[in-house]
Amino acid sequence: MCSTSCPLTETPAAYIWYKNGEFLYQDWSPWYQQLVSSEEAVRYSCAIKGYEDLRAPEVSVDSITSTCFTVTYAKGRMCSYKQTSEDEPCSITYPREVHVQKTAENHVTLTCHTSCPLTDSQTAYRWYHDGYINIKTESQQSDSPSSVENISCAVKGLEDLLSAEVCTKDQNCWTVNYISRRICALQGSSVNISSEYSYPYHQLPQSKSWFKITRSGKEEVKELIEAAGHVEYYDNMKNHHILRINNLKKNDSAEYTFRLQRQNGEWKQSDSPGVTLVVTGLEVKFTPSAVVTEGQRVTLTCSTSCPLTDNTNYIWYLNSRPLTLPENQNKHLVLDPVSSQHAGNYSCAVKTHNNISSREKTLTVHSKTGKWTPAAAAGVGAVLLVIIPLTVFCWIRRKRTSSQSPRIETSDNLEQLNPGRVYDEISAQPTEQDDLHYSEVCFHQNHADPLYSTVQPHQPQEEVPYAVVNIRPNTTPE
Repeated sequence: MCSTSCPLTETPAAYIWYKNGEFLYQDWSPWYQQLVSSEEAVRYSCAIKGYEDLRAPEVSVDSITSTCFTVTYAKGRMCSYKQTSEDEPCSITYPREVHVQKTAENHVTLTCHTSCPLTDSQTAYRWYHDGYINIKTESQQSDSPSSVENISCAVKGLEDLLSAEVCTKDQNCWTVNYISRRICALQGSSVNISSEYSYPYHQLPQSKSWFKITRSGKEEVKELIEAAGHVEYYDNMKNHHILRINNLKKNDSAEYTFRLQRQNGEWKQSDSPGVTLVVTGLEVKFTPSAVVTEGQRVTLTCSTSCPLTDNTNYIWYLNSRPLTLPENQNKHLVLDPVSSQHAGNYSCAVKTHNNISSREKTLTVHSKTGKWTPAAAAGVGAVLLVIIPLTVFCWIRRKRTSSQSPRIETSDNLEQLNPGRVYDEISAQPTEQDDLHYSEVCFHQNHADPLYSTVQPHQPQEEVPYAVVNIRPNTTPE
């Protein structure tokens, strides 16, 4: 996430993300929306549009597990307690989940637990009382003041990964939490956004509603009204509310918050941010380029503007026909080495009930210089079929025209028609041989090799021979 060290006085126009120092993309959401790479050479940074010179220090991801992730900052101010210089790099291990555990003995004690077994004894924590930071403690445990209703916690330096709110008075208070705070969904699909809540036993909520927050220049908050076929509410489970959005469009990308209306008309919402929904389409991208030469390695990626779930299944199409891929190729399709038979229009889709698909993009494959490829053979063969009859026709006309001319002129004319000089690749016969014989030209009706190892092999080839053409010089004795 791209965050600032102090609250901003205005809503950012957009957040800009950089990869290895180069512009990557910009968006209204501060959350990074693509898959993070753990390769050593990949570095990330961000800035606020209009303040590109104030770019955040670069960070690289060292490792990612189901419970932890470790990053290295190019500048040490993110973990300055480890060293004196801010110009040196430093590494931090973060958890991927945080929760509060409540224990009651003589009084209530709260412990901030993480999904990652942090080994750094200097790790500090943030405690939030009814949404406000408690600056009095940074320890892993905290007491529960009697005046506080809701408590949550976070690891210092990772305040955006906030735990769920815990009601210190059992369930006798107002709380709003979310099952997932970041959702990536495909354009045209449906999504469920879920919230869990509690309220005092003697105060039933007047109403329950979802709100959409957009930040395109200025913040705009809009209450969502159920609309047939697009927005639906599900409130049939206790203390659980679901917002369902069907047939997602790009403008559905926003932050969504759930609120409970109290009897006095005030709205109760979570003290932490709501659910960020990013709606993405599919796009085929070629690496290194969409125009390549035979023998190169080409990687096709079914790209999205945010990371879909790991169990997403992709379908690839070449010229509108589905491809059967090797088991290890799904989101990425590798052609190594690429050949002229791989050229064509590619598209990708995600396996859903309606197989949401991308637009087609063309891969162009050039043959290597001087290399005889099936495509080149077909092209030259077609030229031969046209040139050979024309050559024979011209020779016959020239022979008739020259019947009254000296025989030496006829010989010169025949020499000019020598096909060996027209096509360098078809060598002329020795001068003492009487026949000028063109090699037999064969074209295969099915000459395509299988493109992918799992595509059905081609059927036996059927050769279609073309008639042999013989040209004999005039052998009439002088």
